[in-house]
Formats: sequence, C-alpha cells, structure tokens
Amino acid sequence: MEIPYTISNRPDTGLWNAKIGIWLFLASEVMLFGGLFSAYIFLRLDAPPGLWPHGLLNVPVGTMNTAILIASSVTVVLAWAALKMRRYNAYWWYMLATILCGVIFLTVKLTYEWPQKFEHFGAYIKPDALGKYEKYLGNEHAAAKGLAPRLEITGHLHGETPTEYELALDPLNADPTNPTMDRPHFFPLPVTDKIATIEKKDVERATMFLPTHSTYFASYFTITGLHGMHVLGGVLVFIYMWLPVSKRLYQCNPEHLANRVEVAGLFWHFVDLVWIFVFPLFYLL
Repeated sequence: MEIPYTISNRPDTGLWNAKIGIWLFLASEVMLFGGLFSAYIFLRLDAPPGLWPHGLLNVPVGTMNTAILIASSVTVVLAWAALKMRRYNAYWWYMLATILCGVIFLTVKLTYEWPQKFEHFGAYIKPDALGKYEKYLGNEHAAAKGLAPRLEITGHLHGETPTEYELALDPLNADPTNPTMDRPHFFPLPVTDKIATIEKKDVERATMFLPTHSTYFASYFTITGLHGMHVLGGVLVFIYMWLPVSKRLYQCNPEHLANRVEVAGLFWHFVDLVWIFVFPLFYLL
C-alpha cells in the first residue's frame, strides 16, 4: 500500500503531507522555546541589582558554535539541492558536513563549555559584610559610576576549611575598579594568581556554576540543554539519511528522499534560529 501525497501536493493545502506536519510541529516548538525565552527575560528584568551574573560565559566558544551551526544550515540546503539535481555523491558529502557540524557543536558544549561551569565557583556576600570585601567587589567605585553593586566574588576554589573559602579570583574581582570586567570579552580572561580569603560566616550562599547557583544558570542549563537535545535529534535523523539505506531510497524514488531532507532541513534551520537567540541573550547581554 502506497501512502498518498509523500511527493505530490495535496489538493486542499498545496503541500505534501510531511511538509504540513513539520510546520505544525515547528509551531509547537515556537511556543515551547518562546515560553522559555519569555520566562528568562522576565526573570532577568525582575532580578535585584547585583544578583544577575555578567560576563561569565565563554564568548569565543559561543561565537565559534554559532558559526558552526550557521555553516551547517548552508550545507543541509546544499545537500537538498544536490538531490534535486540528482547528484547523490555531492549530497553524501554535504550531508556528512552537516552531521560533523552538529557533532562538533555537541562535543564542544558537553566536553568543554558545560564542564567549565562545574569548575567555577561563586560566593554571594551578605549585605552587612560587603564593605569587608570592598577590595574584591569595588562597589564604591561602581556607585560613583552609577553602576549596580557587585554582590558575588567568583573564581576557582583554591582551598576550603570549615571557616573559610580560598578563591583564585576571576579578573572581574581581581580588578574591581575596571567597570568593563563584568562585560563579555571576545578573548577569554584567565583566572588570576590573586587569592581571596572569604570567611564562611560572611557568605550568604556559595556554589559552583550549577543550576542551583542562580536563576541565570538555571535558565542557561535548561534552554541550552533542551536545545542540545534538539541538535542531537537532528544529527540522528541526518545520520539515518546519510547511511547506505538512503542510497536504496534514492535509487527507487529520489524525489521522496529529497522531500525527507527538506523536512529535516526545516527542523535544522529552526534549531539554528533558536541558537541565534540563545547566543546574544546569554553570552553578550
């Protein structure tokens, strides 16, 4: 039994079945990510001064991943175009490039970017103890510039005792008089050799950069994790269409394979578009 309208367009919609299905699915995805982005924006707007982190993500890595995903959108279109022109060998290579871009994106995220957060440490200072750590926070200087106060000292945990934390400071706390330190930097700023000793009785809360650290990182891990699952799903679909099984479908019905690649490509373009929103919201603003 042959399923109708897998190649030809339906007379009532002017589209073939799978294309209708993917647009309906993407409409639900817009609502999903739209709700998450809206929640992120409202959480950020409602955050008290000093409680929303700045400049803590790796901008060069985020830029590289953005370029990789944009390149993969180009290669998947080229793969579809190659099928329409009945150039299967070119399609195979373009699809391979798309798969590799997706795998590189996930590898960078899972083996480099996320593990960095688990090594980073932040300690929020109690309001009545802020003056004690002025040399790390620089709030007097910030107030003179009309900037929000810093409440958190960040770095790598150098040592810990029952009464104290020792932090190898991030540049934003090592040079608190520089108001640009808590803004995104294209070139990464390494941890300094300056060690700060913070008494635990002065700390309101302290944690690695986990979802429990702040609503910022809770939002970051939720949205980037969900986006990563979509990237993984797209890569798996592309692998299926790249394996030798696709050659048999191409030989039997090349237009059907082209339609499948077009539908998967629409999903992939949406995944890339989501990341184009993620990158500036989390990395640059």
